[in-house]
Amino acid sequence: IQKLDQPNYLSFNLFDQIEEWKKTTIRKVEKAAENAHHELTELINKQRTVLIQELEPITKEIRSHRQEENFAENDIERLKQKLNETQRKIQQFIQECENKTIIIDNDQINWSQLIYICKPQNLIPRIPVNAQWSPHGKTVAGNNGVGNIVNELCRPYSLSVADDDQTIIIADSWNNRIVQWKIGDTNGQVVAGGKGQGNGLNQLCCPTDVLIDKETDSLIISDWQNRRVVRWSRRNETIQGEILINNVCCRGLFMDNQRCLYVSDNEKQEVRRYRMEGDMRNGDLVAGGHGKGSGLSQLNAPLFIFVDQQHAVYVSDHLNHRVMKWNKNATAGIVAAGGQGKGVALTQLSHPEGLFVDEFSTLYVAESRNHRVTRWPQGAIQGTAIIGVDTPINWPVGLSFDRQGNIYVSESGQNGPHRIQRFSIQ
Repeated sequence: IQKLDQPNYLSFNLFDQIEEWKKTTIRKVEKAAENAHHELTELINKQRTVLIQELEPITKEIRSHRQEENFAENDIERLKQKLNETQRKIQQFIQECENKTIIIDNDQINWSQLIYICKPQNLIPRIPVNAQWSPHGKTVAGNNGVGNIVNELCRPYSLSVADDDQTIIIADSWNNRIVQWKIGDTNGQVVAGGKGQGNGLNQLCCPTDVLIDKETDSLIISDWQNRRVVRWSRRNETIQGEILINNVCCRGLFMDNQRCLYVSDNEKQEVRRYRMEGDMRNGDLVAGGHGKGSGLSQLNAPLFIFVDQQHAVYVSDHLNHRVMKWNKNATAGIVAAGGQGKGVALTQLSHPEGLFVDEFSTLYVAESRNHRVTRWPQGAIQGTAIIGVDTPINWPVGLSFDRQGNIYVSESGQNGPHRIQRFSIQ
């Protein structure tokens, strides 16, 4: 409460930023009005000069005829036609000004969209570099056997933690559904799919990733076996989704704070970025796209994605047993973790899946075949096992954090429990 009472506590002096934006915007509006005034004056002066040049010879001729008093009828008719033509040009100029010179009325401007406050898509926790987590996880979803009733899961893949309402959203892949699980509840709730395997708009087929779009209060889902990315509203009356992207073998999704959607394509060996408000048919290539391989510009089965605050793209390069980092506008990646072949050494990874990068650029990786989660500080050549050391976990796939820095892991082993566990930060 005391911190909230401090005027500069909220969001790094956002109030000062808003005030500065106001001053800058006023200066820009005044400059734009000044330029428009100058351009309009120039336009009128140019047209005045043209009209004077056209009227001068007519005026001279009329004066000459008056002095000589020899106006012929055909002279009067010809001069009348010239005057009518000039009058027509004046009228045309006025109409063109009305058509081409547009002054936008204040009511036509959506002032609320020029600047606004919104919740960021991803709140990245500040995790101390020496942080430790409880070696024993607490089950927060599933662990009641493999099945499709409301308290069971079947191959849960990714998950998203909604801190606002203490909810976990889970891609319950082999149940062809997305489930929502309130922390502390014993049962989940189906919020997308759950109508059997199929390609109808009310169905899913092996969804592998899900994220929450806070701007539209909707879920964006990697509908893997249907080769599409779909969106489902989180409102209670929603019974089907809508297709955002078709014909893509998508395994992983991520949305940055500018509401750009990143999509991994397991067949094309690439990651593309799409603008949610733009054309969703063609995205921008941000990683891979040079065929299957182990070169620095290549990927081999890209799965999950994470994008940091500098818009660097991290990709779990599954069959290359490494995590690649592609800086913004880079044509090749750099190895952020692993890259020493498949193995159990701390310099190696085995089938990396879920990813997370904290505010200090420390990378966290779920290794499904090594049955552990490892932490890799920026620039490190080896990681540290932080989960799965004292207490085993089985086939970790999805990985997420809440605002407090607690870790959530989905387990999907063939012979192990299918559940979500939370490991509390100590």
